[in-house]
Amino acid sequence: MTTTVIAMLNELIETSKDGEHEFTKAADGAQHASVNEALLESAVHCSRGARQLQELVVKLGGKPENGGSVAGALHRGWLNVKSAVGTRTDDAILADCEKGEDTAEKRFHSALERNLPADVNAVVARLYSDVAQDLDRIRELRVQFAETKP
Repeated sequence: MTTTVIAMLNELIETSKDGEHEFTKAADGAQHASVNEALLESAVHCSRGARQLQELVVKLGGKPENGGSVAGALHRGWLNVKSAVGTRTDDAILADCEKGEDTAEKRFHSALERNLPADVNAVVARLYSDVAQDLDRIRELRVQFAETKP
């Protein structure tokens, strides 16, 4: 059971690191200060979540992941290509972030459906709540900027 829990936590670490990198990169391309601030705040949430998950893995006697996933790196590469082709609007940036955070929310939700030790479940549940709040904020901003399009 511990090995399975450690593997699941390491997947969530990768997911969190992917989010941290994606939000930081997206913030660099944001045109409006409010979008930049929201994306950087989400990056901080992801970073803090990854650290908490890494601490759990160590507590369980495992070796925590330190980076994101291959899929996350490929996605960021694709976003770099899209950025190189032309200037991206905040709406487009937020739409990409929303997709990534939606995936993260599903992964954390899936983890919560497992039979986890109480201390692990408590951390994962708290982080799931953070991810859901970040997703809601990104959606609200995306809707706001989509409505301001000419």
